[in-house]
Amino acid sequence: MLALGAICLGADNLPLDVDVLARATSGDLRDMVERYSSDRTVLEGFYDHPLSLARSRKLKEFFESWKSALEGVRFDGLNQNGKVDYLLFRNELDDQLRRLRLAESRREEMLPLMPFLDSIVGLHERRQHVDPIDPRKVAEVLVQAERTIGEVSAKAAKLGIRKSVANRASLAVNELRKTVKSWFEFYNGYDPLFTWWVDSPYKKFDESLKSYATKLREEVAGVKADDKDTIVGDPVGRQALLEDLAAEFVPYTPEELVRIANLEFAWCEAEMKKASREMGYGDDWKRALEHVKTLSVPPGGQTALVRDLAEEAIAFVEKNQLVTVPPLAGDTWRMFMMAPEQQRINPFFLGGDSIIVSYPANTMTHGEKMMSMRGNNIHFARATVFHELIPGHRLQYFMSSRYRAYRQVFRTPFWTEGWALYWEMVFWDKGFPLTPENRVGMLFWRMHRCARIIFSLSFHLEKMSAQECVNYLVERVGHERENAAAEVRRSFETDYPPLYQAAYMLGALQFRALRKELVDSKRMTDLEFHDAILKLNSIPVEMIRATLTDQPLTREFRTNWKFYGDIK
Repeated sequence: MLALGAICLGADNLPLDVDVLARATSGDLRDMVERYSSDRTVLEGFYDHPLSLARSRKLKEFFESWKSALEGVRFDGLNQNGKVDYLLFRNELDDQLRRLRLAESRREEMLPLMPFLDSIVGLHERRQHVDPIDPRKVAEVLVQAERTIGEVSAKAAKLGIRKSVANRASLAVNELRKTVKSWFEFYNGYDPLFTWWVDSPYKKFDESLKSYATKLREEVAGVKADDKDTIVGDPVGRQALLEDLAAEFVPYTPEELVRIANLEFAWCEAEMKKASREMGYGDDWKRALEHVKTLSVPPGGQTALVRDLAEEAIAFVEKNQLVTVPPLAGDTWRMFMMAPEQQRINPFFLGGDSIIVSYPANTMTHGEKMMSMRGNNIHFARATVFHELIPGHRLQYFMSSRYRAYRQVFRTPFWTEGWALYWEMVFWDKGFPLTPENRVGMLFWRMHRCARIIFSLSFHLEKMSAQECVNYLVERVGHERENAAAEVRRSFETDYPPLYQAAYMLGALQFRALRKELVDSKRMTDLEFHDAILKLNSIPVEMIRATLTDQPLTREFRTNWKFYGDIK
């Protein structure tokens, strides 16, 4: 353990307070984690350009200094929650250092297309430090950078750069434009010599960046301006997936997870056929699904439907004593409508503190309206409203801001999304679906989450293209094509991490396995189990298990919980 008179130096030789370290010798590590989180926010706020070498260096120093501080904590002196904090904190620091290495590698891949990067980011960083500048020399930097863009642009298509890297570089160039604009506006008009020297070179450089970003996307990545269908994505590869899984405390390989998804998909398909037979469609469950898609409320009716479904779900969990719903959480959730353009990326409901509802707007084409209505029909909505609100995301957000909030720095989609999907499983088991149409609506989403594991991991393993992922969702799950394309675009062309889409079903399966271990065995009631989870905050489910079972933990702990058994 650290001697109480010791001082641990962090990034830029910032001392970690002695009292913070002293309080870490017993109990949990709340103070250390809160200090880490606050300092990291400050550091990342200052070194804010993601491709900055200085940022990478400072963050590396920061994470390594915290690793040293953590190693000084006496593990055996911590209580169970403190030991869990320790393991989560160590995992966080190791993972952040790994992500820095990955970011540096991806930066190197783009550098042949962006040889001007460091000189421009350097201007921004000198402004952050408020260093004196020579406007004439700054103008020369911009002129040279513009010349370099012209040179690399002429040969970009011949460099043999992968389309995914070119698309990534196009996005990075657009972000660089924003950085340079902010830099220019800091001085322009306030420093007359700066404006005199830099105004014209800046405008020409900005135009060259804009044109270059377009060329990279259209000519090198192959996505034309009027092409709204092509999805490029950026697969990370098997090794990165394995490292991500280890960081999420999941002891399975990507291939084993795909096999798990196929087993769960088979269960869903068998249940779909049962519901289909009851509806008079025999084993042709896709015909039954097509019928359910036609059961939408008329224009203007979606908000009332969502309100009624939210109230129904709250009444259901309270009647069955499944989880505590604080009155403030149940009374103050809010609803918003999703913009038509946003529905191109998120065709279905979204949630958190509030629910964002998808339904056609008057500006959509007839085809877009029909896609939205079919994809957000009555029975699909009945299976998603409680996922987004209570007992799903709304209840999570409410509780996680009130209990062990310091752990939000460890947040994981396996807890966030896994919890919400897990409730779809609990509601199914408790008899929430009353009709075969209800069951088809619930099963569609469950199949969809199985498919997310299959197509997202297969894409990152480079076994499926983005278009093949779209086709899979249409042909295997029964998605509308536009909705399937939006789902794949959301998965691969936004900032979702590679495991995010797989986390829904996998996290739910973890919670289901833990419930079987603790509730089915009568060690806890449903109410005790679910309330306890919410008060532990957003951490990997294996660490929730370690807490609730009082599992013996050591400093050397590594993930080992095969929540689905051995996969062959």
